[in-house]
Amino acid sequence: MQRIICLICVLSACLLAASCQQANDLDLQIHEDVGDLLDKFAPTDISADISFLPENERQALTKLVEASTYMHEIFLRQVWQKNPQYQEALAAHGDELGRKASEYFDVSYGIWDRLDEHEAPFIGEIEKPKGAGYYPEDMTQEEFDAYVEAHPEQAETLKGLYTIVRRQGENLIALDYSAVYQTWLNPAADLLRQAAELTENESLKKFLVARADAFYSNDYRASDIAWMDLDSPVEITIGPYETYEDKLFGYKAAFESFVTVTDPEESKRLAKFKAELPNMERNLPIPAKMKNLNRGSESPIRVVDEIFTAGDTRSGVQTIAFNLPNDEVVREQKGSKKVLLRNVIVAKYDKILAPITQTLVAADQLEFISSEMFMNEVLFHELSHGLGPGKITIDGRKTEVRLELKELYSPLEEAKADIMGVYNIHYLIDKGLMPKTVSKQIAVTYLAGLFRGIRFGIGEAHGKGNALQFNYMMEKGAIRYDEASGTYSVDFASFDKWVRELVQDICILQATGDYAGTKALFDKYVQLGTQLSASLDRLTEIPVDIRPRYTVADELTAASN
Repeated sequence: MQRIICLICVLSACLLAASCQQANDLDLQIHEDVGDLLDKFAPTDISADISFLPENERQALTKLVEASTYMHEIFLRQVWQKNPQYQEALAAHGDELGRKASEYFDVSYGIWDRLDEHEAPFIGEIEKPKGAGYYPEDMTQEEFDAYVEAHPEQAETLKGLYTIVRRQGENLIALDYSAVYQTWLNPAADLLRQAAELTENESLKKFLVARADAFYSNDYRASDIAWMDLDSPVEITIGPYETYEDKLFGYKAAFESFVTVTDPEESKRLAKFKAELPNMERNLPIPAKMKNLNRGSESPIRVVDEIFTAGDTRSGVQTIAFNLPNDEVVREQKGSKKVLLRNVIVAKYDKILAPITQTLVAADQLEFISSEMFMNEVLFHELSHGLGPGKITIDGRKTEVRLELKELYSPLEEAKADIMGVYNIHYLIDKGLMPKTVSKQIAVTYLAGLFRGIRFGIGEAHGKGNALQFNYMMEKGAIRYDEASGTYSVDFASFDKWVRELVQDICILQATGDYAGTKALFDKYVQLGTQLSASLDRLTEIPVDIRPRYTVADELTAASN
């Protein structure tokens, strides 16, 4: 352990010594279109009612916002080790172009356009490393795989969710997040403990202490379990979770934070659906041996209003809901929690989805679109993340879908959650748990949502997953295009059939850990054809996403200073 700590200190010292030289060596040639890129994200006030919180809970909420800012600093470095130098240099750039570049850097957490298929730079010409800041910049899949094959005793730590990989001579080593990022994790842990002392909610207190401990130990399982049991007016999700940023393998978790307040009545209204999760698993259109009937089904559902976010979730396109944790051991034991960010969902429906619908959906199907159906679509997307293959066995070897599909896992999982969400709503309609009128409403809302998601860029997991679904459904005739009006419609007669078929295809790829088959599916369907590109060009006046301004967090922070 002392050897590892010494190595980290040496690495840190080298980085610090080099920082001044790096600042002079940065390529700060700002692309002229950076203002157009920034305009794709509409500044939007995200507010919430916290008047019901007593003073001590407001103070705890303030501490959680402060702790979350450290997730920003960590994720900035997880994206790219040179990001802090670029951020500082851009902040000092005096002209208007520099100001816009600095703002878009904050949106993108780096110098690369997150809406571009290839994440092209908007400053300089440096290509983004596929392994982000988790691996050596020139690391290839072939080098990593060859090393792991030759050193199987290191496989678990090198592939671990909570380690970064570095070279040490001819060897590779795995360094724990807790050591590499201790400069930010330690003060964040202190703030979590201060919040724990302020709150009177025992479940929140337990989670905060457990997560603070995890920031030191690098073991997140106990705190993930405590988070599953968290039931508090003030909620926080903070730590390393999603693996989207690791496009080399999808192994490494990125730090993020959601600070929220809960709507208990709305949460209770939607909670009735979680009782059907075991039946939804049994109803999947795959062989019984591929179904995940042992996974926990507690699956709490929370409807919350967002107060503040930081890190991975703040970059590029803003999250509207999430399903965590990703640890398959915890999911087997406890299930997963579905969190819907209501104020963000409403903002995106009003600013983005509704205008897209008016432009690209056939006039005779506009009646089937509503904000309620958008909320249902989001809910069942998240519920479906907790269904289907997770832990699998390949040739007698126990593994996980995530590890077998590598960088293709995240986009395939997003496509699965979308289409399986529709499939599960059909199941509830058949059981009489939802009215038959919902069938057409969810189908047309799903169609409009595909356009919203594709605009994120087909280099991004959600955008890639949406492009796959759109082109598949167009090929099968479940979605039709009318050239005269330039609009799209759902073929209700065949839609349900092809929903089932696509769910089946994706789940079988996951259950068999079929990397080659998944790649072939993406190669065939993940593309922007001439017709689709022309349709998307008609949406240029509609923002691609929002740029949140957290009014409540600003007020809390100002009051505490």
